Amino acid sequence: MNRFKASKFRHTEARLPRREAWIGGIRAGSVASCGSHVKASCRWVAFNAEAAGVLGIVPLECEDGGKRTVSQLCCHSDVVTDFDFSPFDQLLLATGSADETVKVWRLPESGQDMPAAAGLTLGPGGAPLDVLQFHPTADGVLASGAGKRITVWDVGQQQPLTALDSHGDQLQSLAWKRDGRLLGTSCKDKKLRIFDPRASPAASQSVPGHENNKDSRLLWMGSSDYLISVGFSQMREREVKLWDTRRFSGAMLTVALDTSPGAAVPLYDADTGLLVLAGKGENLLYCFEVAPAQPALTQVTQCRTEGSTRGLAAVPRLALDVMACEVLRVLQLTDTALVPVSYVVPRKSVQDFHEDLFPDCTGTLPATGAQAWWAGDSQQVRRVSLHPARRPTETFSSSVIASTQLQAADTSSTDADRSEGSGYSSPSSLASPSSAATSLSASTGPSSGFASSPSQKSLQSILGPSSRFRHAQGRVLHRDTHLTNLRGLSLTTPGECDGFCANRQRVALPLLSAGGQIAVLELSKPGRLPDAAVPTIQNGAAVADLSWDPFDPRRLAVAGEDAKIRLWRIPEGGLQETLREPEAVLRGHTEKIYSIRFHPVASDLLVSSSYDMTVRIWELSAGREALCLRGHTDQIFSLAWSPDGKKLATVSKDSRLRLYEPRRSPQPQQEGPGPEGSRGARLVWVCGGDYLLVSGFDSRSERRILLYRAQALPEGPLSVLGLDVAPSTLLPFYDEDTSVVFLTGKGDTRVFLYEVTPEPPYFLECNSFTSNEPHKGFVFLPKTACEVREVEFARALRLGQSTLEPVAFHVPRVKKEYFQDDIYPPTRVWWEPALGGSAWLAGQDGQQRRASLRPADMTPVSEAPKEAPARKFVPASVYLEEKSDEQKKEELLSAMVARLGNRDDPLPQDSFEGVDEDEWD
Repeated sequence: MNRFKASKFRHTEARLPRREAWIGGIRAGSVASCGSHVKASCRWVAFNAEAAGVLGIVPLECEDGGKRTVSQLCCHSDVVTDFDFSPFDQLLLATGSADETVKVWRLPESGQDMPAAAGLTLGPGGAPLDVLQFHPTADGVLASGAGKRITVWDVGQQQPLTALDSHGDQLQSLAWKRDGRLLGTSCKDKKLRIFDPRASPAASQSVPGHENNKDSRLLWMGSSDYLISVGFSQMREREVKLWDTRRFSGAMLTVALDTSPGAAVPLYDADTGLLVLAGKGENLLYCFEVAPAQPALTQVTQCRTEGSTRGLAAVPRLALDVMACEVLRVLQLTDTALVPVSYVVPRKSVQDFHEDLFPDCTGTLPATGAQAWWAGDSQQVRRVSLHPARRPTETFSSSVIASTQLQAADTSSTDADRSEGSGYSSPSSLASPSSAATSLSASTGPSSGFASSPSQKSLQSILGPSSRFRHAQGRVLHRDTHLTNLRGLSLTTPGECDGFCANRQRVALPLLSAGGQIAVLELSKPGRLPDAAVPTIQNGAAVADLSWDPFDPRRLAVAGEDAKIRLWRIPEGGLQETLREPEAVLRGHTEKIYSIRFHPVASDLLVSSSYDMTVRIWELSAGREALCLRGHTDQIFSLAWSPDGKKLATVSKDSRLRLYEPRRSPQPQQEGPGPEGSRGARLVWVCGGDYLLVSGFDSRSERRILLYRAQALPEGPLSVLGLDVAPSTLLPFYDEDTSVVFLTGKGDTRVFLYEVTPEPPYFLECNSFTSNEPHKGFVFLPKTACEVREVEFARALRLGQSTLEPVAFHVPRVKKEYFQDDIYPPTRVWWEPALGGSAWLAGQDGQQRRASLRPADMTPVSEAPKEAPARKFVPASVYLEEKSDEQKKEELLSAMVARLGNRDDPLPQDSFEGVDEDEWD
C-alpha cells in the first residue's frame, strides 16, 4: 500500500456470529501470565480452564453440524502459563507451567480419548515457565522462557540446544522471525532484544522499548526486518510501536491507543498485514492495517463484543473460509464461551476465488529438522495455495513423539517420566495411565493428563473426582441470632491476628479505644447492644493477638504490643464490670508479639511468636517460660500445633517453612521453601497431621494455597492452587472431621471451600459462600455448635461493620430425618485435655477420646431401610394415544366455538317485536 493506492482491506468488516455459533459450555480460567490463554490449530482449540493445571480442548470445527464436546487435558501440577501448537503437526501441543516444566502432548484425532500422559517432559528449568513458541521452519525446535532465561530445545532429543541469558528482568514475550533465523524478546526491564541463537547466546541488538514495565508484547512482521511491539507509555497509555531492525536505535512509529489498564493481546497476519488488538478484561477489538514502508498504522475497523476478553487467538489461514472472503478469523475467549470473529472483505462475487485477497501462505511441511537447523540449514517452508481446488491434502506427523498407542503400551516408561519430570516426589504420581484415564487424579498431580470423552458413560470419568461437599451451602442465620449495634470496633488488628476470637459461649472483640480495651459478649444473649458503653477488659497495651483457652472457656490470653501476654478470667455469666487486673502476666519476649496459640492436647500450655525472632512455650500453671525455639531470620507470619501436639510448624517472611519438635531441640527439625510473596502467610495441619496447608502469595501477588507433606518439607509443595488477586492474607480454617478447608481474608466477601485429600488432585472445589458486604473477620465455632438435624457441618461468626452474624454451612440431603453418619464421624473431644502441661513437658503424650454427635432419637442413615428403586418410565399407551397436530387444531377450534355458543341459536335482536307502520309518521 502507498499513499496514492487504496488498500484492498480498507472495507474489511468484523462479523460477530450468532450465539448458536459460539463454542459454549466452557469455564475459562483467570491465569495471571504473559500468555494469550487460547491457541488454535487446524484441528483443535486449547484454552486455560478454570481448574489449575488444566486445559480445555475443543474441536475447531463441529463435525456433521453436531455440537462440539469440550474435553479436559490435565497437564501440570500448577497453573498452565502458556502453550503452543506446532505449525506443522496439527495434533502436537506444548504446554508450560509454573511447576517449571514443559510438556509435549499428541492430541488424538477427533472422536478419540485424550492422552493419559504427556509424550515427553522438558525440565524442570529452575523457574516458572512464562512463554513458549515452536520454531516456524524446523520441526522439533521449541523456545521457552522462564524468569530471565530463554532455552531453545531439541524436543526430539529432549535436550537444550542453547540458553539465552542476557535479560535483566522477567521475560514478557518472545517471537521467532518467520524465516527462523532470529528471535526477538520483550522484558520487564523495558528493553527489546534480538538474538541469533545459532551464532551467540548474547543479544545481537538491544534497544529501550516501552517506558512502562507493565506487560509488553513483541511480534515479527513475517520474514521482514520489521517488528511490532505493544506496551504502555510512561503515562500508562497503551501504545503500538513499529521498529526496523536495520535501524534499531528507536521506533519508526508510535501510536497511542487509549488509557485502559488491561494488557493488550496482539495478533498479526503477515499475509494481509492486518493487526488485531484486544485488551484483557475488555470487550473492544481493534483492527489495523500495518504499512511499515510509510510507516503507517491505519485503523480498518473495530467491533464491540458481548463478553470481556480473557484471551485471543488467530485461526490458521488454512482453516479460513476463503470462498466467503474471510481474510482473518480470531477466537475471543470469554468467561463462558469461545466467540469466533470473522474479518471479511465484501466482494460482489462470492463464487470466485479472489487471488488478490489470498496469496499463497506457509504450508504445513517443515523445511528442516532440529539438528539440521542447528547446524546452519535455513531452508524455508514451501508456500501453498489457498484455492480449494489446489489446496494440499497431505498432513505431517512429527516424529518427536511416538504414536499414542505406543505410549499407552509402554506403561512403565511413561510412569518413570512422570515421576522424574515433575520435580516433586509423590507416591500418587506413580499411578498407571489406566487409572489416570478414569479419574481426575492428574488434575494437579505432578505430571499427568486426563481428557474427558463422550464415549465414557461415567460422569466421574468426564468430570473427575468430586467432593461430597461440592453442593455445600452457607447461609446467614436469622436476625434473632445476631449481635448488632457494635460500636468502636478495632478494625486495624495486625495481619497475624484473626481480628477477634470466639468459643462456644462468648466472643472477644478488640476495641478502638486507647489502652487495648476488649469487649466480651455472651453468644447466648443476642440482640441489639445498648448505646451506652459495655463492660470491657482493660488490657493496658494495644492488642496484637488473642485466644480462648480450649479447656477453660472462661480464660482469655491476650498478647500485647508491649511484649507481654496477659491471662484474663471472665466471671460466670459474662462481664458485669470492667476488668483491670489480669490473672497472670507472662514476660520474656523483648519485642512485640505476633501471635499466640494454645496447645491442642495438653492443658496450661501456650506458644507465642515475636519480633525478637523467637518462639516461646509457656507453662501457665507455673507462670514461666518452659521452652524457647530459635532459627528464624525474619518475621514469623504464622505458627500451628500438629493435631497430636508433638510438633510445631511456622512460616515466616523469609519464604521458609520450619518444623520443630520442641521437646527435642530448639532448632528446626526440617526446613522447606514457602510462598514466594512477602505480604503474609498462614498455615494449618490437614489430613490427620500428615500434611501442611499454607496460604500465601506468589511473586505476582496472586493468592494461592500450597500443600506440603509434613515429613518432606525440603521437597517443596505437592500441589499449588491459585485462587485470586487480593491484598489480604487468606485465613484458613480446617475441619478435621470432613477434611474441608475454609479460606477467606479480612475485607473479603467470599469464603472459598475445598476438600483436601492426600491423593491427587489434592484440592476438590466446593461451593463458595458470598456475603453482601466485606467482613472484618471470620471465625469458626467448635463443632458442637453445629445443628446436626439440619446437616450443618460448620458454623462461623462473621464480623461486619457493626454486626456479628452466625453463618451455617450445611449439605443438602433428602433424608434429613436420619443422622448423616458419613458427614459426622466421631469427633475429637477437644474440650477435655489428654494430659497436663507439666506431663507433656516431661515427655509424655496423650490422645483425646472421641464422641459421637448423633442425638439419641436419630437413626444413622447407614442403618436406614433400603427402598426399592421406583421404575421411571412412560407407558407405551401414552405414545399410542398421542394426537397429531391436526387433531389438536380441531379440538382447539371446537372448544372456542363451544365457548362462543351455537351458530344456529337465534340472536337476541331476532326476538324484538318492532313498531307499527303508522308509528313512523
